[in-house]
Amino acid sequence: MNNINNEGIYDARVLGRPRMIVLGLQHMFAMFGATILVPIITGIDVSTTLAMAGLGTLLFHLFTQMKVPAFLGSSFAFLGGYATIAPRLADGSANTEMLPYACIGVAAAGLLYIILAIIVKMIGINKVLRYFPPIVTGPIIIAIGLGLAPTAIDNCSHNWIVALVALSIVIYCNIFAKGMWKITPILLGIVGTYLVCIVVGNIIGVESYAVDFSSVKEAAWIGFPIAWKQTVFGGVHDWMYTISAIIAIMPIALATIMEHIGDISAIGATCNKNFMENPGLHRTLLGDGCATIMASLFGGPANTTYGENTGVLALSKVYDPRVVRIAALFAIFFSFCPKFAAVINSMPAALVGGISFVLYGMIAAIGIRNMVENKIQFSQSRNTIIAGVILVCALGLKNGVSFSIGSFNITLSALAVAALAGIFLNAIIKPEKCDTLEKEK
Repeated sequence: MNNINNEGIYDARVLGRPRMIVLGLQHMFAMFGATILVPIITGIDVSTTLAMAGLGTLLFHLFTQMKVPAFLGSSFAFLGGYATIAPRLADGSANTEMLPYACIGVAAAGLLYIILAIIVKMIGINKVLRYFPPIVTGPIIIAIGLGLAPTAIDNCSHNWIVALVALSIVIYCNIFAKGMWKITPILLGIVGTYLVCIVVGNIIGVESYAVDFSSVKEAAWIGFPIAWKQTVFGGVHDWMYTISAIIAIMPIALATIMEHIGDISAIGATCNKNFMENPGLHRTLLGDGCATIMASLFGGPANTTYGENTGVLALSKVYDPRVVRIAALFAIFFSFCPKFAAVINSMPAALVGGISFVLYGMIAAIGIRNMVENKIQFSQSRNTIIAGVILVCALGLKNGVSFSIGSFNITLSALAVAALAGIFLNAIIKPEKCDTLEKEK
C-alpha cells in the first residue's frame, strides 16, 4: 500500500473510501468506552450522549474550517456539577427532574468559551501564545496522558490476561503488520480481544472471561436518541433552580478551558501542526463551546476533545479530519440503535484497559516529543522548575483545588491548576534573567 509520504504519515486521500470508513469506525470505538461512562455515572441517556458527541464533533469541525482532526466526547470535568444539581436518587436511579437544570448550567459554561474566543480574536493569537511555549504545553500534554493512566490500570486489573491480549494485538499490528492492518490496530485489538473473551468465556465456559449479553438482549433495535422531557426546552420550569445551576456549574469552564488548550496542543504536536495559529485558538474555543451548548440544551453532557482519539492519531499516523468526521457520523447513526450501544457496553473492562494502556501512553510520549523537537534545554534550572511544578500539580492534586468566593464554591481540576502554575512561572521567570544569573555563578 503505497500511501506514505516522506515523513512516514499516511495520506488518506489515496487510502480510498472503504479504508477511511474502517478508520472512522476505529475512532468511534476508541472514544466509546469513556463517552458512555459519563451518562452511566450521571443518569443521562446513552443514546443522547452518542448523538450529541457526533453532532458536536461535526459542529466543531465546521467552526475550525475542517482542519483539526479532533473528536468531541463526554467531558468528565462537569461530573461534580451534575452530582451537586442532579444527584442520583436513593434507589440509584437517575434524577430525571433535575438533570435538565444541570444541563442548562453546562450550557452557561459553554458561553464562557465563546466569550474567551472573542477576547482571543480581539487581542491576537500571538499575545496569547506567548503564555503557552513548549516548556508549558509539553509537560501539560505529558500530564494529560499520565493523569489518565490510573484509569487504564484500574480497568486492566479486572483481568490482566485479557488486557495483555488487547495490548499485544495493538502493538503487533502497529509495529509488524502491513497495509490496512498497520493503521487499524485499535479496532483489531478491540474486535480480536472481544472474540477471544466470547470463545473462552461464553463457549468454553471459563466464567472470568465471559461477556454479559443480558443488556444486549433487553435493548431495542431502534430508538430515537433524544427525549423531549430530558432537554432544557422540555424539562426546565423553575427559574430559581435554573439560577442555582448556572452559579454552581458555570465556573467549571475555567478549568475545562485550560484543558482544551492542552488538548489542542497535544493534537497539534501529534500532527506536526500549530492548530492554535491555524485555524486559530479562537475557532477551536468557539467550536468546543458551541458543541457543549448544543449538547447540553438537548439533554447531553458537555463535550470536550478526546485524548483517546489523539492516541489513535499517533498510532495510525492518519491525520485527515475527514476520518474523524466519519467517526462522528457513525456515532450519530448508532445513537438510533440502543442494541449497538449495549453491545459496546458489554465489552469487558479489562479489554478497555488494555486499549487505553497504549493510547494514554502515546499521549504522554507526544508531550516528550514536543519538547525534544523544540530543543528544550533541561540543563537550565528555569525549564526544570516549570516542568516539575506542572507535573507535580497535575499528578499530585488528585481532587484538584476547591475554594469559595462569597457563597460560590469553585473547583479547579488538577490539570487546570497545573496549567495556571506553568503559565505563571513562565511569565515571571524570564529566560534572559536566568541565563545571566547562571553565567555569574
